[in-house]
Amino acid sequence: MPKISTDTLWELAALEVRNRENGVGDDEETDQQEKSMHERTVFFMGSKSGGKTSILLRCLDRDEAPKPTLALEYTFGRRARGHNTPKDIAHLWELGGGTSLSDLAQIPINAQNVRAFSVVLVLDLSKPNVLWATQERLLQAARTQVERICSGPQRGSDSLSSKQHGPIGSPRILPKDHPDRELINPFPVPLLLIGSKFDIFQDFDSEKRKVICKTLRFLAHYYGGSLIFTSSKAEGAMSKTKSFVSHLAFGTDRSKSMATDPGKPLVIPAGMDSLSQIGSPPTTDIDIGSLHARNPLDLWKKVFERVFPPETTTERKQLKDPSKDPQYSEPLIDSMRAQKDQELDQYKRDAAKSWKGLELES
Repeated sequence: MPKISTDTLWELAALEVRNRENGVGDDEETDQQEKSMHERTVFFMGSKSGGKTSILLRCLDRDEAPKPTLALEYTFGRRARGHNTPKDIAHLWELGGGTSLSDLAQIPINAQNVRAFSVVLVLDLSKPNVLWATQERLLQAARTQVERICSGPQRGSDSLSSKQHGPIGSPRILPKDHPDRELINPFPVPLLLIGSKFDIFQDFDSEKRKVICKTLRFLAHYYGGSLIFTSSKAEGAMSKTKSFVSHLAFGTDRSKSMATDPGKPLVIPAGMDSLSQIGSPPTTDIDIGSLHARNPLDLWKKVFERVFPPETTTERKQLKDPSKDPQYSEPLIDSMRAQKDQELDQYKRDAAKSWKGLELES
């Protein structure tokens, strides 16, 4: 092999720098950009035991029984656009434990996927007393992580990361002349709110259904997201839900149909609702002036929690340790763990006695 002189190495290095500055030799970067066009990430989170896994499996056409989600789980889906073309890939993350593990949101949200990232928030309609706290805690955790990633320093102005994953603004959900444009606070990435267990919800008192429907319509509109109600027992509603999820996961066309009747599953694509259509918070026996709300979001929260008082957070704090959550119990492992804990306690007691019996030399 011929020896390469130091001068030649410097010339090669200088040529490489010039090529990068002129955009020559960027085949690898182009390949990565093309790859990113065919890959999206969808983050499922929401109410504990709210049906996230069931919805995810149905959207992937997987005929299998759902299992409790252990903390944070990953799967993927693929879709072919046509012959001899790369398949679209959807990276699907699911957060278990309701709000107790919201800190784990920082794992699936990173600089490599944030510009092709979306959130699906599943809210259990059959448990309205924890509905507001669930959406508030989880959306705040996701928003904080997205904003941290997008506002962080980029490494090198010419890097692929800085070109693809620089700061992003709020998505343009509403046209410039829309009267609600300055009154909403769009989520930094595409958002889909799913109200699950509609089969139970439809048996609620009509006034309570109205409060829940109007509140979720307001939240979806305020965050610039889509809203749909569904049930694993209703094939039609699940099919529409699948269409919304497929739009986020693979970029397929989304239905533009809209349904706002509280007696039927809601279907409201992002940007198609308005504050005038939603109306004011349902306050039949509440004086709005006495609520001292700081903004529209705070007003809706106070009204909703007057109708559906939030549950205590004691259970949520206790479940911060997943090993104490009953849904993750493993009898064989738990009994062995208990035995080892007893052995450790005995060892500590024996060690304490031995130290007390020692005669220290003066």
